[in-house]
Amino acid sequence: MPFRTRAAVSGAVLATAAALLCPAAAAAAPAETGWSAAPAPGDGAGPGAQHRPYFYLEGAPGTVMNDRLSLSNPTGRAVTVRLHSSDSGAWMALAAKEVKVPPRTRASVPFTVTVPRDAAPGGHPGALIATSGGKGGGRAAVPVHLRVTGPTLSALTVENVSVRGQGDAAVIRYTLVNRGNTVLTPRLTVRADGVFGPVLRRAARTLPLALRPGQGVDLTEKWPDPPGLDVVDLRLTVTARGGAHGSASASYAAVPWGATAGAALALAAGAGGL
Repeated sequence: MPFRTRAAVSGAVLATAAALLCPAAAAAAPAETGWSAAPAPGDGAGPGAQHRPYFYLEGAPGTVMNDRLSLSNPTGRAVTVRLHSSDSGAWMALAAKEVKVPPRTRASVPFTVTVPRDAAPGGHPGALIATSGGKGGGRAAVPVHLRVTGPTLSALTVENVSVRGQGDAAVIRYTLVNRGNTVLTPRLTVRADGVFGPVLRRAARTLPLALRPGQGVDLTEKWPDPPGLDVVDLRLTVTARGGAHGSASASYAAVPWGATAGAALALAAGAGGL
């Protein structure tokens, strides 16, 4: 996913000077020092609009969305809070990077989310992080669930398959490339057939990786007991959610080292007798 860092937008940080007569909402992420951070109450009268446990934003590539972070300080002293974003938060721009919240006051910090035009459809988690410095400082993280709308394409290819012997074993090398626009978790199946039948069967298993759109990774498979003398056709097949499917093959000629050395000596002897 190509993230684009944006400069902070201009805009005033809104502070509510009224005393906080009740504790902060349960949706808030409290810091150890008493202040808390949470999504600002949304529009509407329902409890879901007033107390949001996290931000949820949805839009197509190229969309610009706005929301507000609420910082509550019920204590008797002012608190300076620093703000930044993480993960898909690289698409976020805060109106302020540092906010001083007076005692018994709530500050509202606007921010925007700009979805890149080449953003892949699907979920993109992020967070707004608030920290207060000094002795006894605290930290709070407010999740941001961003969903990019649009059609998804799942496509996966296997490339550059090769087999190379290493002593009595062999190593299978290959490259996986995500050709679609959604994150994929591949499943790999390995099979190999020699002159006299099957020599390797590995059932489909999930690989411990998540391929981003356009990403390619070089991987290896250990083959501890390949045939000592055979000509093998190897095939790798990968699948992933959404119908992604790819396969590729390679040939492997297994010849014992002794036979190779003997043939070389015989050729050398024949050449010497000429």
